[in-house]
Amino acid sequence: MNVIKSILAIALFLGDSAMAATHPADLVNTLVGTQSTHAISTGNTYPAIALPWGMNFWMPQTGKMGDGWAYTYDAGKIRGLKQTHQPSPWINDYGQFALLPTIGTVFDEDERASWFSHKAETARPHYYKVYLADYDITAELTPTERAAVMRFTYPESSEARIVVDAFDNGSMIRIVDDRHIEGYTTKNSGGVPEGFKNFFVIESDKPFTFISTVADGKIMKGKHEFQGNHAGAVVGFETTRGEQVTLRVASSFISTEQARLNLKEVARRSFDTVCKDGRDRWNSVLGRLEVDDPDIDHLRTFYSCLYRSVLFPRMFHEVNQAGETVHYSPYDGQVHSGRLFTDTGFWDTFRSLFPLLNLVYPEMSQQMQEGLVNTYKESGFLPEWASPGHRGCMVGNNSASVVADAYLKGMRGYDVETLWQAVKHGANAVHPQVSSTGRLGFEYYNRLGYVPYNVGINESVARTLEYAYDDWCIYRLGQALGKSKKELKPFKERAMNYQNVFDRESSLMRGRNENGSFQSPFNPLKWGDAFTEGNAWHYTWSVFHDPAGLIRLMGGRDHFVTMLDSVFNLPPVFDDSYYGSVIHEIREMQIMNMGNYAHGNQPIQHMIYLYDWAGEPWKAQYWVRQAMDRLYQAKPDGYCGDEDNGQTSAWYVFSALGFYPVCPGSGQYALGAPYFKRVTLHLPEGKTLVIRADSNSAENCYVSEMTLNGAPYDKNYLEHTDLLAGGSIDYRMSSKPNHQRGTQASSLPYSYSNETAKPASKH
Repeated sequence: MNVIKSILAIALFLGDSAMAATHPADLVNTLVGTQSTHAISTGNTYPAIALPWGMNFWMPQTGKMGDGWAYTYDAGKIRGLKQTHQPSPWINDYGQFALLPTIGTVFDEDERASWFSHKAETARPHYYKVYLADYDITAELTPTERAAVMRFTYPESSEARIVVDAFDNGSMIRIVDDRHIEGYTTKNSGGVPEGFKNFFVIESDKPFTFISTVADGKIMKGKHEFQGNHAGAVVGFETTRGEQVTLRVASSFISTEQARLNLKEVARRSFDTVCKDGRDRWNSVLGRLEVDDPDIDHLRTFYSCLYRSVLFPRMFHEVNQAGETVHYSPYDGQVHSGRLFTDTGFWDTFRSLFPLLNLVYPEMSQQMQEGLVNTYKESGFLPEWASPGHRGCMVGNNSASVVADAYLKGMRGYDVETLWQAVKHGANAVHPQVSSTGRLGFEYYNRLGYVPYNVGINESVARTLEYAYDDWCIYRLGQALGKSKKELKPFKERAMNYQNVFDRESSLMRGRNENGSFQSPFNPLKWGDAFTEGNAWHYTWSVFHDPAGLIRLMGGRDHFVTMLDSVFNLPPVFDDSYYGSVIHEIREMQIMNMGNYAHGNQPIQHMIYLYDWAGEPWKAQYWVRQAMDRLYQAKPDGYCGDEDNGQTSAWYVFSALGFYPVCPGSGQYALGAPYFKRVTLHLPEGKTLVIRADSNSAENCYVSEMTLNGAPYDKNYLEHTDLLAGGSIDYRMSSKPNHQRGTQASSLPYSYSNETAKPASKH
């Protein structure tokens, strides 16, 4: 599939052979976002060498064992090629171990680390290559979903070695024979039950002539096995210059026997064959969105973002000897049938990552819903942040959005009745060990209509706003399932609870005490406190399902637009007293020169599109283009904050298409403006949607006219059903805004308080 018909002579490299950059996988820069630190995030990513949604990722490890910043662009040394399951540095890793080719018998991670240069590094989604300068060794890696092949090119040496590091906090190594190593690692950061292990197996195509295990740092020559706090191995052989040694590696969360089964993914397959198949898989997945544009940098940014959008949540299931899909449960520690996915935080990803899957990759969304059924059955709750089990992080009950949006957009083939019971339960319970799962403060919320500011529950306004939206999601799902009015009534009513924390004096959301009074003093620039990683200027807009209701609270369109404008017009001032220091999200807002707009964190990412509800869509068009041009690049510092498991990337992907799912569950996408001259969406059932904007340019960022399947179109939204039907959307772009288009009430997107009351059918 040729995605750049206007570019004919560009070459990118795979290994030592050049190829024309005519496929999406060749445009991806996996290093985007890796130039990050604890103080400033430009993505907080790592170069994930993986297949889409694969169970195992691999990465070059520059950070110390246990450091969440496991690969940083500014580092100069590589400590190993590490199997990783890390969704973010803040959540950290689990099921991790590393391999490294060396010359000489060395194990300590500082001593074995080798200098490298990005000039001698090739990083693709399906392939990684690096020159380890201290050893004159070239290391290559290519993955499958549960296995990988490594190829090491050695110099002439009598002490060619391979280090296997199973990491600390409990591990085992066994050298089975002169070609095979097996072991397990238990190192994790939480979210696992007793007995958790990641079992791994390694097969070498060259026999070992040197064998040693490592027992808590001590190299034991000739010893074949060690189990303890920190196990490892150093094996080796003699090599001639240029000799290549190939390793095949696989792992399992179930057993060593299952790891051996998973090794069949690469058995009797050459490195080059696995690499080609991986590239083909990436081209197939990324090629669902086919972009034509003369700007190669824009294409690289787009496909690098799309790559990030199809990594998480990762599959956690495996295929047993009988060919059945099974999974180890990080919730009850047992092996169950069926699929499971993990490593995502719904507070981030409900906004646009899951809607992107529902539109472009519905077959994966359907599988993920099946996984949610299993999570509920095994733990009694849907996840809010899973890695691999329930983790204490963030707020909200946004699993309701993920479940509702999928079903309402046509996902079927799973036990939705169990998910209905799950979303109802989660709305009226809190996990006994993980307070961010379920709804902390639900008793107050159900009784008062909000979570009070003064009852010891932090981030109370953020919780209230998200619970209200989640109640609307449950209500919409229940309607689609034909639930009774009686069953739906609490959710229907509570969907309006956002009104209870709106302060008319400031026209902002504000903490409210149990007795009904608002918090005082109130500083709308104070981060945290009543909000989550943001302030009142950021969270006030979190009324996804009822912007028209928010407009009425603010006194009408004019004042609403003034408040939206103020986000950009305010200087980047802040109050960090809740945290006691400047957290990285604050600093990232401060340095981006877009006022108080904090795109580097999720709460405000939809806010630009709210101009559509106020009848001024040209402002959405302008600010979307500003955010895309100024805040995203295909470079190591290419994001303006944490990338967060595909959410910040999916924002870019949707925005480049020209629309965005402000309210998952509504079936609508708010309009911005297309970024490219032409995009083709390859949709389910062989349907194709073509988006054309031939007059698009840096200057022509405004929509002058628009047609849908040849008919004039003046609405500020698109329907999901219209997109799925295929066809064409054509734009005439202009350097000046069209102040007449999209201004009428009939042009505005969905709002809950505007919908015509219709009786829900009885079950």
